[in-house]
Amino acid sequence: MARTPTKQIPLGFEAPYFELPEPLTGKTISLEDVKGEKGTLVMFICNHCPFVKHIIDELVQIGNDYKDKGIGFAAINSNDVMNYPDDHPDKMKELAEEKKFPFPYLFDESQDVARAYEAVCTPDFDLFDASGKCVYRGQLDGARPGNDVEVTGSDLRKALNQVIHGEDVPEDQMPSIGCNIKWKQ
Repeated sequence: MARTPTKQIPLGFEAPYFELPEPLTGKTISLEDVKGEKGTLVMFICNHCPFVKHIIDELVQIGNDYKDKGIGFAAINSNDVMNYPDDHPDKMKELAEEKKFPFPYLFDESQDVARAYEAVCTPDFDLFDASGKCVYRGQLDGARPGNDVEVTGSDLRKALNQVIHGEDVPEDQMPSIGCNIKWKQ
């Protein structure tokens, strides 16, 4: 299993706009649709990655814990589904139903949104404050498949709480690590 870290880029960039289909509902969802009053978390995930599978229940819990606290959410799958059929929109719909995702799970077939966000791995997190500026591109927590660290979401939860309370999020952040996004050839 490849271990690809989040690409470190300067914080403060504006959330790139997107409009993507949501396989669960058949609707097209935009960045404006998911923006939260206090902040917005854009997550790049997929179905088949062992790193995502390891933390998916915590992502659902975070969505449930923060959706009524002014945080908007979007999960995006940008993988090549021809070579990775487990990430096909039909399978995305099944996972969203099975796990009862409290956020839209969107399909980035062109991979343009992943490129715009400079996402490189799953999971990859971009947390934006109320003004739409990126303040966090770090890890969920220190848990990885096989490292015996409990999945708590502590790093991301801390950043979410800081955004909710209007506090500065420290720029010293541990990058997420996961499988590389499966780019089309």
